[in-house]
Amino acid sequence: MNDDEKWMNLAIEQAIKAEDEDEVPVGAVLVKDGLLIAEAHNQPISTNDPTAHAEIQVLRKAGMKLQNYRLNDSTLYVTLEPCAMCLGAMMHARIARIVYGTNDLKTGACGSSENLINANCFNHKIHLISGILEDECKQLLKKFFNSRR
Repeated sequence: MNDDEKWMNLAIEQAIKAEDEDEVPVGAVLVKDGLLIAEAHNQPISTNDPTAHAEIQVLRKAGMKLQNYRLNDSTLYVTLEPCAMCLGAMMHARIARIVYGTNDLKTGACGSSENLINANCFNHKIHLISGILEDECKQLLKKFFNSRR
């Protein structure tokens, strides 16, 4: 197992926590210099906050822990491709790398639905890696939505 798979497994654990709370199972972890800085999961339903996506939650926790909203040289691992809101927040935080599990064909902003990761409107570039533990991430979402239909 490589490092990306190791950290994605932790993001999957967070996604399972979200599912246990009847939230859409998306989890995220933020890593810097090989150390876990923060971990979080989706919480929009329980918090009545539409911005409480896993990525936003992990950015908030990491910023508080490091006492800096700039998270230079860090990697954000997330089980689902980020949406436009989350990608914008990651750009502002100066995340170095995004590693995600499965594509979001409806609202993914890194190429699946929209391709904002390379948009000229941002003055920061993020290295993108996709498809890490894709099947596991996809199955969590599939199981969750199938149980509600």
